[in-house]
Amino acid sequence: MTDSTATLIRNGRVITASDDYVADVLLQGGIVHTIGQAIDVGPDVRVVDATGLYVLPGGVDTHVHLENVIGPTITADTFASGTKAAAFGGTTTIVDFALQTERDSPLGAIARAQRSAESQVNVDYSLHVIVTRVDEQVLKDVRYAMHHEGVSSFKMFMAYPGVMMADDASIFRMLRQVGADGGMVALHAENGTVIDLLIKEALEAGHTAPRYHALTRPSLMEGEATHRGIRLAELANAPIYFVHVSSNDALKHIVSARAEGIPVFAETCPHYLLFDDSVYDNEDFETAKYVMTPPLRKPDDQKHLWRALRYDDLQVIATDHCPFCMKADHFGLRSSKLRGTKSFAEIPNGAPGIETRLVSLFDIGVVQGKLSLNRFVELTATTPAKLFGLFPKKGTIAVGSDADVVLFNPAVSQTIHAKHLHGNCDHTLLEGRSLQGRVEKVFLRGNLIVDGPDWHGRAGMGRFVPRGQVQAF
Repeated sequence: MTDSTATLIRNGRVITASDDYVADVLLQGGIVHTIGQAIDVGPDVRVVDATGLYVLPGGVDTHVHLENVIGPTITADTFASGTKAAAFGGTTTIVDFALQTERDSPLGAIARAQRSAESQVNVDYSLHVIVTRVDEQVLKDVRYAMHHEGVSSFKMFMAYPGVMMADDASIFRMLRQVGADGGMVALHAENGTVIDLLIKEALEAGHTAPRYHALTRPSLMEGEATHRGIRLAELANAPIYFVHVSSNDALKHIVSARAEGIPVFAETCPHYLLFDDSVYDNEDFETAKYVMTPPLRKPDDQKHLWRALRYDDLQVIATDHCPFCMKADHFGLRSSKLRGTKSFAEIPNGAPGIETRLVSLFDIGVVQGKLSLNRFVELTATTPAKLFGLFPKKGTIAVGSDADVVLFNPAVSQTIHAKHLHGNCDHTLLEGRSLQGRVEKVFLRGNLIVDGPDWHGRAGMGRFVPRGQVQAF
């Protein structure tokens, strides 16, 4: 059950994107009510001693796939299981995807996703719309969604011909209209037709093992599509956001465009910072757990990603949480990587990560001196909230902001095991890995939902958060 009792977080170290200080934080009425020194409260206020803990804004993960139906597959996590896992990982707001099908409009996609999410979500949520078809009616519906539905971002694909891919003219039309209305197009940048040819040739040569997923999606084709997307956005005079940037071949075009003053924004994901393409150096089917798109890249690409994170050429770390199980008996073949035992091209693309984002980035980023604490918060909460119209309601600890607060212990370590996580996926890429740091308590709008290992949340307590214009900066 939820608890709306006012809570005073006493003597914690408050970390935001710009501040770092020890203070008391009073959560009342669902918002951050007061920040100060030695705040005096009555006996009806719950007091939490946060001495030695970081007081962080709840994480904002702007790239997750829950109940994501693509063709014959569906991701293993429901809105209920995925948002519970998010909460245990210190994420209190997610932005999921509503898929426009051949039969309906962006408005139908939004309504369908909301119907499924409403009774299940444990944290607050919003939606991007995946637009696969563009015509005059779709453009009208997109404009309506922006002005009346609180949905101001739309994802398009340059990959997966015949399934998701949009042509350049469609992408340009969306960029021009959405940008003019203050929204953002998020682009999956890979050259889909060339990649499809490489996949076809690999299969004809008898190459069916999971490792060929990576070999048929070269970083050059991510780079080419990223450059093309930037030029379309430049012509449309619109901002653009690139999802899951994995390689320097893509990154160098983003860096160059930003240096020219073009409003280009981009994310990377924890798995591109944690792993490299050496995991594909075998013929084992177990490698299917690393089949995500884009695939993992070379160690040199990681170096460039870290540099870009430090110098703000990458602004967001999101998870692209897209879980499929390694066994079929967990949630059936429809949610299993085993669909691709005979062909890598049939392996559902994606990996889990929604629960381990904050702790893994704290361990490999902050503890190893690659990110400051402020930059850590900026990448995981503040900037995603700003870019997608959620700030200052979300993404910071400030008077009047939603009381989404994480108490994080930097002094303890934990070993990650799938059996201890809270999502539906039967594995984690971090199995057996020791990480420094642990989420201790999580508050959603002032309600204590995570208290150590204990769950106090409730399915359906999350709310849809209407979003405003992109706050590009």
